Amino acid sequence: MPLSRLAESEQSLTLPPMPVAAQPPAACPDQIGKYRIKAKLGEGATSEVFLAEDPFRGHDVAIKRVRPGVMPNSRESHFQQRFFAAEAALVGRLNHPNVVQILDAVADPVSPYLVMEYVQGVTLRRFCRADGLLPLAQILEIGFKCAMALGYCYRQGLIHRDVKPANLLVTLDGDQIEEVKVTDFGSVFNLDADHTQVYRVGSLAYMSPEQLDGDVLDCRADIYSLAAVLYHLVAGRPPFDAVQQQAIMNQIYHGTPPPLAKLREGVPAALQALIEQSLAKERELRPATWDEFAQTLSQLIKDRQVPRGPLQDVLDSERFTLLRSLEFFAAFGDVELWEVVHRAKWQRHGYGHALFRKGQEGNAFHIVTQGQVDVFRDGKPVAVLKPGQSVGEMAYLAPNPELRVHTVDILVSQPATTVSFTPDSMEQLSLSTRHLFDKAFIGVLVRRLHAAHEALAHPRRIL
Repeated sequence: MPLSRLAESEQSLTLPPMPVAAQPPAACPDQIGKYRIKAKLGEGATSEVFLAEDPFRGHDVAIKRVRPGVMPNSRESHFQQRFFAAEAALVGRLNHPNVVQILDAVADPVSPYLVMEYVQGVTLRRFCRADGLLPLAQILEIGFKCAMALGYCYRQGLIHRDVKPANLLVTLDGDQIEEVKVTDFGSVFNLDADHTQVYRVGSLAYMSPEQLDGDVLDCRADIYSLAAVLYHLVAGRPPFDAVQQQAIMNQIYHGTPPPLAKLREGVPAALQALIEQSLAKERELRPATWDEFAQTLSQLIKDRQVPRGPLQDVLDSERFTLLRSLEFFAAFGDVELWEVVHRAKWQRHGYGHALFRKGQEGNAFHIVTQGQVDVFRDGKPVAVLKPGQSVGEMAYLAPNPELRVHTVDILVSQPATTVSFTPDSMEQLSLSTRHLFDKAFIGVLVRRLHAAHEALAHPRRIL
């Protein structure tokens, strides 16, 4: 594999949107297949990216097309075809909130193209400059979400092999990052594929030693690359940097990155230790799994080992980790759990607050995530609900209004946090997530029926 491939520029498949006026109309075709072209978003050595309208789905998409005029038998064409085939094989396969979806692939004989989810945002390259660095808490949040996304991909048998700032897209709300998405699977290694795949691909500054060697890879190669990205976001420079490629390669094999604590004030020792461990030359010394890497990041956030700065609200990663620890959500996968994180109504309740009162009609339900809730019937305590238990599901599941009237008082006995849904908000969830809720509720009802049966058999037993 030519070394020039290793050092190619950080060109992302889905580049930041540019104003339509920034490109002369002649630079864009009117149509690509069934898609009406609205603007050119960017271009690389052998491909170009357009903003287009999908007439069937009714929303915008991004189209990456092999540039017309690339010689069909040239080296560029050979590699472009391989990378197109790698992404085309993933059409409809990746469904994760932090992964850009690949919606379609058209093997046009002149200019094959991919249709992808359009992300209206920027790449993380913007935040790798010394004058544009993000707060440490936000960097950890990005790292956690990327780790969960890449862990999801690895469970699908995929190693990204080109994790770098230009391939991580973020959407913004003012100065705050709302979401991050992994993109550009042109270099992906498919562990389940039976055809020959290209080795030694990626971007040199973020490549692990074994990837540079063309060795057999596992998830620890991408863990190394993500750690290098986090290092860059924290320090404003990559872990290894030099003008000549050979010098960078020598550093990757033999060098040690400068300690982060010397490059930026406030870097906690635990964060520096995780990144240094993940950049180890020997992959056996790195975190063994994506879950291990993500949980370490999550613990740093949970323990408030980094200053929050303007980020005062509970972060998504904290909520995800909290839900993952609860029995109610034990059967939920990462995708479904992220959906709950984003769709649920999160509420904090003080001591004595009434979630429901006797005689009150309702159709919402709560799942206790922290604290304690007590159930009273006619002023007498009859049950205690702790984290992972639900309340109000009978009113939610009831087939008629009469059964939606609460027959007990449900009061907060220790400051509590709950997630709640109504029928309307449940309708916004995917069918797979709603199915998991149904199964969880069946489990709750079976356990309560069993407890009631035991109480009838043993009248003096206190539940």
